Amino acid sequence: MEQMSFIDAEYESRKRIPKREKFLAQMEAIIPWEDWCATIEPFYPKKGNGRPPRELEQVLRMYLLQVWFNLSDEGTEDAIYDSYAMKRFMRMNFTNESVPDATTLGNFRHLMEENGLTKKIFDDVNERLDRAGLLMHGGTIVDATIISAPSSTKNAEKKRDPEMHSTKKGNQWYFGMKIHSGVDAGSGYVHTITATAANASDISEAHNLVREDDAVVYGDSGYLGLEKRKEIKGDEHLSQVECRICRRPSQSRITPEYGGENWDKTIEHQKSSVRCKVEHPFLIVKRQFGYSKAAYKGLKKNLSRFFALFASANLWMCLRAGRQKEFCAA
Repeated sequence: MEQMSFIDAEYESRKRIPKREKFLAQMEAIIPWEDWCATIEPFYPKKGNGRPPRELEQVLRMYLLQVWFNLSDEGTEDAIYDSYAMKRFMRMNFTNESVPDATTLGNFRHLMEENGLTKKIFDDVNERLDRAGLLMHGGTIVDATIISAPSSTKNAEKKRDPEMHSTKKGNQWYFGMKIHSGVDAGSGYVHTITATAANASDISEAHNLVREDDAVVYGDSGYLGLEKRKEIKGDEHLSQVECRICRRPSQSRITPEYGGENWDKTIEHQKSSVRCKVEHPFLIVKRQFGYSKAAYKGLKKNLSRFFALFASANLWMCLRAGRQKEFCAA
């Protein structure tokens, strides 16, 4: 066992543990490190010519810190030197080793993007949730959110990202991309995500978010007419799925003279009470992890980051629900 330093002893005697340290300790306990490293290891550089690679798990931990706290490559390196909680999460001792540099982290991030490894991590989390009985089947909630991208042309290319586009929501214009998510209607865990430019309509991606065993789809008024889409009508399974789409408020109005129960409004309230679960993962990604603006150019790089973000969001929701034992046992 590694001997405790004076700094460790001092921190152990604190009267209050910061939220960041609690969060990192919880994520440390629930993540299947060995399996994730085994997934990445075939693609990771081997010892040979050039500089010896850093330990895989150590660089993976650094990458996850970057994802959770929305940091740049250089910012992640500096934050680990600066934060005791991050240094402890990295399991580092500065007396005999240094933090992997920004170049090492950047190369690892590119490796994850090019080989679709964050998608494999996202799928692994969902498979474990399923084996633990925490994912319910039969219903999916669909929704989309706009992720803004830099609209300025004051850069080396003198132009905006060609894969991003503008769209109008309400009375405001946005430039960027959309993340479309399919959420399990029973548990609220995200099971599918896709990415498009911001000008793509929400309804155009709905057919890619429905699972093979789904019988019901929930959505907001942006998905009205979903059952009439050719992608739905032309598919043997999707054409049988019941679409419970929330109507616009103007469609549930009654005359002031009517004194009875407004059953249309009651039904819409019931649909909305289920549909609202789709907002929780977006809240975690945008507010807790702080990823409300695109950090990279192109849809592929940003989607890779979102697979890691939503995998982490599912883990965090599992922790908040107190189902860590079931997840780890799976």
